Amino acid sequence: MTTATPPHTPAPAPREGRAYADLPGLMSLMTGDEKHDAAATSTLDALWVLYDRVLRISPARPEDPGRDRFLLSKGHGPMAYYAVLAARGFFPVAWLPGFGSYGSPLGHHPDRTLVPGVEIGSGSLGHGLPLAVGTALGLRARGAIDPRVWVLVGDAELDEGSNHEAIAFAGATGLDRLHTLVIDNSSASHALPGGIAARFTAAGWSTATADGRDHEALYAAYTRPHPGRPHAVIARVEPKRA
Repeated sequence: MTTATPPHTPAPAPREGRAYADLPGLMSLMTGDEKHDAAATSTLDALWVLYDRVLRISPARPEDPGRDRFLLSKGHGPMAYYAVLAARGFFPVAWLPGFGSYGSPLGHHPDRTLVPGVEIGSGSLGHGLPLAVGTALGLRARGAIDPRVWVLVGDAELDEGSNHEAIAFAGATGLDRLHTLVIDNSSASHALPGGIAARFTAAGWSTATADGRDHEALYAAYTRPHPGRPHAVIARVEPKRA
């Protein structure tokens, strides 16, 4: 027998335009030698569309049991993530200039115990997708059928065997509240014939591929119906520079 999910805060009203235009300025407040600018910039548009138009989570109730869960597995270079969270009101913009400094809550990898709105502490690549599978499975076991789980991974992470197992398990068990967003900057070492989408499709997932800079294309890919199956969105961005 399942139990109803408690009422949750709906997705925030979209704030395209001015708020999005401010993001590069917010990112510029974060300085230092370990910024991983390319890794951060590759995720900026995809993150913004998720937080602005899709995710049902509010800074007023970040622990709401009925909230959507967003897990950042591509956690190195989290400047875009921090900029989006600050723009949406999860923590003060005044925190940004201290990025990566001693005593700042904003480390070079996000820490769920220090940063409001962060669901997991990232570290070794390849952990986020298995954690998202476990989160979706746990919510299903509790009868919480409303919250959706999103995880953002990099294409190179898919070289990790832990992700292969997670993809196979999620497809076989029909975890339809699970969504994986893959930022594809052509950095994977072991690309497979047919590309990234084919890998998920073969495991029983629904898939969509979109220009990772086109907000409307991203939104359409994020919201594509996928009854009974987990959903993967491959967001293609400019190739990573050496």
